[in-house]
Amino acid sequence: MASDGEKTFTRAEVAKHNTNKDTWLLIHNNVYDVTAFLNEHPGGEEVLIEQAGKDATENFEDVGHSNDAREMMKKYKIGELVASERTSVAQKSEPTWSSEQQNGEESSMKSWLLPLVLCVFATLFYKYFFGSVKQQ
Repeated sequence: MASDGEKTFTRAEVAKHNTNKDTWLLIHNNVYDVTAFLNEHPGGEEVLIEQAGKDATENFEDVGHSNDAREMMKKYKIGELVASERTSVAQKSEPTWSSEQQNGEESSMKSWLLPLVLCVFATLFYKYFFGSVKQQ
């Protein structure tokens, strides 16, 4: 539902704003007027104009925008999509690049077990085939 006082738009209304002089986007059922942001967009204005008047949610999420970009969007929001035309697209979060693993003991064991088994096998192989040769 739209917040109190929040303007609502239909997809047809948003579709009319599809030029470089009047650029609206739908992202997560919110309507953004990004006309003033075209020249500032790091990916270039063409990217925004290509999505103008359309639902750009999937493209927005595929790029993997930062939390700063998501915060910046708030100033361009002009309303929401009417409830009857909304879609449910899960919002992706920014990836965490943590090196911690949930089951540290198990992965640690696996990381050294295979090399150890290979070393033992190689040693036994060498001893069996080359260890019995007598030096003259």
